[in-house]
Amino acid sequence: MANSVAVGLEPAVLQNLTDEIAELRHLIVQMQDDFTENNNAFFMCSMALIIFLMQCGFAFLEAGAVRSKNTTNILIKNLLDSCIAVIGYWSVGWALAYGPASDSTWGLFFGYSQFFLANMTNYPKFFFQYVFAATSATIVSGAVAERCEFANYITYCTVISSIIYPILTHWGWSEQGWMYKGIQSGDIHTKYTDFAGSGVVHLCGGTISFIAAYMMGPRIGRFPKAGEEESIEIKGHSVPFAALGGFILMFGFLAFNGGSMADIVKPGEGNTVALAMINTILSGAFAALTYLIIHYATNGKWTLLLTINACLAGKPFIYSNNEGW
Repeated sequence: MANSVAVGLEPAVLQNLTDEIAELRHLIVQMQDDFTENNNAFFMCSMALIIFLMQCGFAFLEAGAVRSKNTTNILIKNLLDSCIAVIGYWSVGWALAYGPASDSTWGLFFGYSQFFLANMTNYPKFFFQYVFAATSATIVSGAVAERCEFANYITYCTVISSIIYPILTHWGWSEQGWMYKGIQSGDIHTKYTDFAGSGVVHLCGGTISFIAAYMMGPRIGRFPKAGEEESIEIKGHSVPFAALGGFILMFGFLAFNGGSMADIVKPGEGNTVALAMINTILSGAFAALTYLIIHYATNGKWTLLLTINACLAGKPFIYSNNEGW
């Protein structure tokens, strides 16, 4: 009789074991998914923190490149870049850049939901994109140094971080954007590719810088009298400040490019991040050495600050091409 009871209980025991194993497998899969999500979030936040440090680099570079009387003005402008950008991107920018658009036609050009981060949960991506928006606005700061009124500076910084940069981001990086979707012609699909923001971030900031510098004209004292062609060189007051800022920016550009991978857990993604950083270093190194050689050949002397600027200019050019190569 005991044997018959044991045999009778056996299917139930096996069923319990099967259920427990299935539940254990489900928990393991859930833990793996959570591990992947948390690691990718930590990676993006870590890279974003390094990119945020670039604000310090811009501040030092610009403070050293201007006259001492304008140092405080430059520093407060760089501080406001970070403050204005986060408020603008939080309230409006994210919605224009990545907010889902129910209308497919309007959605090609901008998003119009998730204002003030309503119903949005991808906070690591927001933080990462915010520091990109702040960088795009800060690029213009150097071009208008010692030229721009304080109120005008606040206005343009607000417009760039809240409207211009987010809309460009939507075009090139949002799945609904017209540049991201591209054009299908027969078997050929042509689309915009920008791994880390050569166009979306740096071309945006550079174009606005060019327009602003042209509209504002030269700094006061650059040309002594109206009609005279010969200019007067206005030197910065601190080469060490400018050099320190340049080195901080060189460091930040590595995270700018490598962090754009966004993921780090899947096989091969770590190598892709490292390769992006290596390409960034190579691009900046070739730009710096090329400029230094040309400058020495034409002027007969070496230059530190212009070589640093050449290195910084060379790094963003590689961002659009780091698509897994």
